[in-house]
Amino acid sequence: MSLPTSSFERLPRQGLLLLAALALGWGFNWPVMKVVLSEVPPLYFRGSCLLLGGLGILAIARAGGGSIRVPRSRWGRLALVTLTNIVGWNVLAIYGVGLLPSGRAALLGYTMPLWSVLLSVWLLGERLTAGRIVALLLGLAGVGVLMGDSLEGMLRAPVGVACMVGAAWSWALGVVLLKRLPVGLSTTALTGWMMVLGGLPMLAVALPLETSRLAWPSFWPAFGVSYNVFVAFMFCYWAWNRIVLMVPVAVSSLSSLVTPLIGVLGGALILGEQPGWREGVAALLILAAVGAVSVKRS
Repeated sequence: MSLPTSSFERLPRQGLLLLAALALGWGFNWPVMKVVLSEVPPLYFRGSCLLLGGLGILAIARAGGGSIRVPRSRWGRLALVTLTNIVGWNVLAIYGVGLLPSGRAALLGYTMPLWSVLLSVWLLGERLTAGRIVALLLGLAGVGVLMGDSLEGMLRAPVGVACMVGAAWSWALGVVLLKRLPVGLSTTALTGWMMVLGGLPMLAVALPLETSRLAWPSFWPAFGVSYNVFVAFMFCYWAWNRIVLMVPVAVSSLSSLVTPLIGVLGGALILGEQPGWREGVAALLILAAVGAVSVKRS
């Protein structure tokens, strides 16, 4: 089986713009999710956002004249990339966010590049160049600095830690499978189908488990649900899949490390968390890592 090749070794200008918007959209969503979970059960929250967002994206693809038909031979591939990218990541992450402070959960989730870079070498045969190794070390050092003295607090909630590490691993495997197992759809149609197929089983499980806790949310949690549907899912998942299919796994994964920086900023603005010197040092390390894999050298 021939593997898909990336069009670029580094993010082109379009990719950098998508990355900036993606980092803002997903970064601010970590504290937003914490607000939503104060009133909305987790599986209903995630499942309904995925289903509504997915149907919206498919409607946009169809209205634009594009095909949304999945080739019969590719449904198995679509199910596999959905299971890892959507179901595994979203279910584990939403429970992890519920058990940990939003900033700490985001940091653990963004250990994903470590796993994805290693898996891409094994499953895709991507080269682990010196530049990518340096970028990986810089990025993980930045995440480590952000964690700082949070490690002790994380260890008090081992189930939350396990959920977030499992979510990171599932996402990493999903990114690699998205490259290895092409489904034969446009980015828009692929994103829509992944979200619909991921949201349906979550809602099916939520019906018997969470219906008794379901109530109409107040303004800010309801706003957070809308934010997730239109920004975190419809736009950000489309942008992420676009970036993943544009460049090697190491480049897309390491570039995503900008997101937890925005998550920390969002926690300060929305939840009143106070950033300090660690955030400044981590920002320099992470931006250096992203620059190492994203900026084309002349």
